[in-house]
Amino acid sequence: MAKPRHRADEPTRIARRSHAAIPIAVVFLFLGLLFGAYTVVIPALLGGFLFLTSLSFLSTRLNPLSIGFYLTTKPSWTAIGLVLLVGVVLLAAAWEYWASGFAPIVP
Repeated sequence: MAKPRHRADEPTRIARRSHAAIPIAVVFLFLGLLFGAYTVVIPALLGGFLFLTSLSFLSTRLNPLSIGFYLTTKPSWTAIGLVLLVGVVLLAAAWEYWASGFAPIVP
């Protein structure tokens, strides 16, 4: 009879990966682009928020001094990359809206 690799009450040593941030980042992208027509502040704030969030997620994967480094469920590399990409796209969209005169700074 084969011996199980680990008992049910014993936690596994491999951290699980979570993709939960991806749909939220996509929703923020659409909201930022939609409300960017009214003011450039909204996509700039959402982009900055997502950019800083991606750096925080990256810290949970790379920095052993971060408390998130020792969590059992961490954000996946895909989620980190997509949140970073959406943040950069929103910041670029805010800049482009402002530079082209498409949207005012304050409505």
